[in-house]
Amino acid sequence: MAFFRPSVSREAEVRYHADQEVGKGFPELLEKARAAEADLRRAQADLASVQELRAAGLAFDRALTEALRAAEANQRATFGIKSYDDRIRRRKGRATPRGAEWTAEVNRLRTLREQNRLTGIPRVPRPVVAAAR
Repeated sequence: MAFFRPSVSREAEVRYHADQEVGKGFPELLEKARAAEADLRRAQADLASVQELRAAGLAFDRALTEALRAAEANQRATFGIKSYDDRIRRRKGRATPRGAEWTAEVNRLRTLREQNRLTGIPRVPRPVVAAAR
């Protein structure tokens, strides 16, 4: 007696195609992140005010987040449509050369974003309000 299972669920198919669409914009989003980083480094070199540095750091963070989302979508799509339903398929997908390449890119972008969040976004001191007596 043979058991037949559907190859993939409808939800996995929809998510796969959505990830392919999101992943198409990765090169442009990565270029935006590079431009935002250049603006941040230029502001740091020009000794800009804290507010300008904060704005540049937050713009870089937003650009990195968008690029990271696209890279994660490309990573999931590279693993294959069956990996959306099966963790073993995801693990096997990471072991392929293309899967390892996207995994490394995602890790690199996450590290860069966390480094920017820790050191690249200056904290603006809050004004101290004198207590009324």
